[in-house]
Amino acid sequence: MGKHMVTHLIAANHYLTLFDVNSQALNRFNGQKRVKIASNPAMTVEDSKFVILMLPNGRIVRDVCQSFIFPFAQPDTLIIDSSTIDVDTSKQMAKLAQNKQLRFVDAPVSGGVVGAQNGTLTFMVGGEKDDFQCVVPILQKMGKHIVHTGPNGNGLVAKICNNLLSGISMIGTSEAMNLGIKLGLDKMVLAKLINSSTGQCWASQTYNPCPGIIPNVPSSNDYQDGFASELMTKDLLLALDLAKELQIPIPLGEQAADFYRQICSSGLGKRDFSVTFKYLNEK
Repeated sequence: MGKHMVTHLIAANHYLTLFDVNSQALNRFNGQKRVKIASNPAMTVEDSKFVILMLPNGRIVRDVCQSFIFPFAQPDTLIIDSSTIDVDTSKQMAKLAQNKQLRFVDAPVSGGVVGAQNGTLTFMVGGEKDDFQCVVPILQKMGKHIVHTGPNGNGLVAKICNNLLSGISMIGTSEAMNLGIKLGLDKMVLAKLINSSTGQCWASQTYNPCPGIIPNVPSSNDYQDGFASELMTKDLLLALDLAKELQIPIPLGEQAADFYRQICSSGLGKRDFSVTFKYLNEK
């Protein structure tokens, strides 16, 4: 997703300094105008007005912020954290940033690789209203829907709730497609009927998990690229933690988390989360 988001920012004539622990991910940007490749995270913030993070988990966000961003960023730098992490860590980072005269918003995204490529991502932003207004012009270069969800942490609450539903509906779509095909229905006919009936959802219409239904989605590319099942598992576990803390029942969320844990244990954790169809179909 990051490569597409960076591409949109370059097209909008922004000057960028990039860092990734996987240096090969940055090779495509070597030599491009208005782009510098940093050898460590601190170099990305020294002369930047905005810093965008997209990292795998809260521990890494905490380490990067405390070791490389907060000590080197100029006062009033606005940090946009698009990682999907636990709410408490994000709130703590926002408070630490404020203490260091920095600004911080959580801005997780939804829309997947296709949304990043097309510039149609949804950004769910938690933070001060003035900070939200400042980040909107940046986020609009990468997304279509920029929503202020409230104070710091609320963007993550919205994202976790969204991914809870997304994970559940992907499993349901996979079950329905697999059942229908095994009972003799043509996959294209079944998909068309679902998408014109009450079963229609994002997983069926835009990101169908059955190979060959929709081109240019992970299911039609052996579930390569996209949103890894291990990351969906992480997000479902974040939802379970929040629900447990507030004693709110989410029985389907519990079953979805267990199902994705089985997928990861089977060796499919790096595959896109729509690999649920493959996992069911081959059982």
